[in-house]
Amino acid sequence: MGATFVKKLMFKWFVELTGNQTSSKILKTFTASKWSRYLNASFAKVNRINTDEMEKPLHEYTSLQALFTRKLKEGVRTVDRSPRTIVSPVDAVVTSFGKVSHSQSFLVKGQSYKLEEIFGGEKRANVYKNGTYFIFYLSPAHYHRIHSPVNGTIREQWTLGNSSYPVNNIGLTYGSKPLSTNYRLITTINHQDSQIAVVKVGALNVNSIHLTHEQSELKKGEEVAYFSFGSTVILFIEKDDFHISANIRKNMNIQYGTAIGVFQS
Repeated sequence: MGATFVKKLMFKWFVELTGNQTSSKILKTFTASKWSRYLNASFAKVNRINTDEMEKPLHEYTSLQALFTRKLKEGVRTVDRSPRTIVSPVDAVVTSFGKVSHSQSFLVKGQSYKLEEIFGGEKRANVYKNGTYFIFYLSPAHYHRIHSPVNGTIREQWTLGNSSYPVNNIGLTYGSKPLSTNYRLITTINHQDSQIAVVKVGALNVNSIHLTHEQSELKKGEEVAYFSFGSTVILFIEKDDFHISANIRKNMNIQYGTAIGVFQS
């Protein structure tokens, strides 16, 4: 068993292994401490983080959490500015995408999710019936900042759930529907004559989602929040005339600002 493999297992345990509140608090305390900074170089190497993209040199990050929540240098991501496109809100892996069925459900890793489970009620869920969904998984190695997928105005914002279990492939396959039971912060955005929902799903502890926007008006590509740990963003798009880009594939890596589809009207 090589040293790199052991390190990957260690960091996986640090960031994804448990949803227990006590161990999560211990983990959070450690990753925010000055002692955790001694793991930064190994973490960056094991996870193949592109340090040239980071806002600051690696040695200036004072803890693992500071490295997790790093910003990028200005200009290292290109945001598609076409008014009819929607862009990825995060750097992530595209876990799943497709159309929401007439019965308001969709499949992820063999598990069926209903919209009302995600949104906490039928009224809010009905908006996205026959719409489109995307699921973006942020591993511990990803850039953890979340950006607006469109130009628009925040319509509503609320929280649901109190669990904090893994949302990686194992968690989605064998867990108890973490996308609809984990703590999540939901933001709906009015975009032209359509609604977009950005569902930020927490992992490890319920305080891992932090809002950074202060205004209700959002610009495409503008930062709106960040995760303290790896997690997931689900995007729902209301209108049925939205077409998914032909180059979007399951399990592909994507960067924020990349167009994922376009409205036809």
